[in-house]
Amino acid sequence: MRRALAEAEEAASAGDVPVGAVVLGPDGTELAAAHNEREATGDPTAHAEILALRRAAEAVGQWRLTDCTLVVTLEPCTMCAGALVQSRVARVVYGARDEKAGAAGSLWDVLRDRRLNHRPEVIAGVLETECASRLTAFFRTR
Repeated sequence: MRRALAEAEEAASAGDVPVGAVVLGPDGTELAAAHNEREATGDPTAHAEILALRRAAEAVGQWRLTDCTLVVTLEPCTMCAGALVQSRVARVVYGARDEKAGAAGSLWDVLRDRRLNHRPEVIAGVLETECASRLTAFFRTR
């Protein structure tokens, strides 16, 4: 999570919402990392999770990220949760809850929806206070 927090800081420095994500391989090595780039790219899909998944898929040479873990500072939204299901990641670890748009248990629970073909393990609240305080500080200045 500390690596994801470092990515979140990069997003904030660039004027974007401070969310960072890291994809870890089955052995725990970092496959890819990313932060929000919506402001920098003008791309509404440039969430940290989406960018990290794309980079990890490129690194392993396939779209299936079986046995991989995504670590992210903020609970994934519905778009990102859908991408996580489609990528077949084994687990999702997140820091701060997102009561307004979270899709891993807060507002929706896409990641654990039994109607879907894949349900990753979800671990919530890792360094939650630290992750949430970065977001709060960012939005306080807006």
